[in-house]
Amino acid sequence: MSFTRRIAAPLGFLVAACLACAGDNTGPDDGSGNGTPTLGNDVQPIFTNNCAFSGCHGSTNTQPPGKAMNLSAGQAFANIVDVSAIQVPSRMRVLPGQPDESYLVNKIEGTQASVGGTGGQMPLGRSPLSQAQINTIRAWIAAGAQNN
Repeated sequence: MSFTRRIAAPLGFLVAACLACAGDNTGPDDGSGNGTPTLGNDVQPIFTNNCAFSGCHGSTNTQPPGKAMNLSAGQAFANIVDVSAIQVPSRMRVLPGQPDESYLVNKIEGTQASVGGTGGQMPLGRSPLSQAQINTIRAWIAAGAQNN
């Protein structure tokens, strides 16, 4: 048996295994091994580091109840999931399972005008979120926007 034939089968197996792994781009992991992002582990840190500031979407937001969008830890879920967007009341800020119908996604992607919204891309006055951060938020919404 030639050298080539002796290593062909094991090499073929390794190449196939590597290709299978390379295609596994499931995104953030919540620790369960399923790759589904969670609010607490994946989305909230994005809000905390980019949005939940005084004068923006932090706990000291001065807008009246029902209009404020407090994205602070422990407050974000109640302020965004199944809550009508102020700028476009026909849209929810976050519509579970439907990132393309969620106004929050429009705002972070800068596409709010395409659905009748106003203002600038969020976070306003700061660098836009990275595509990876946007993908994490979209994946959380697509998975049902759970309070987890």
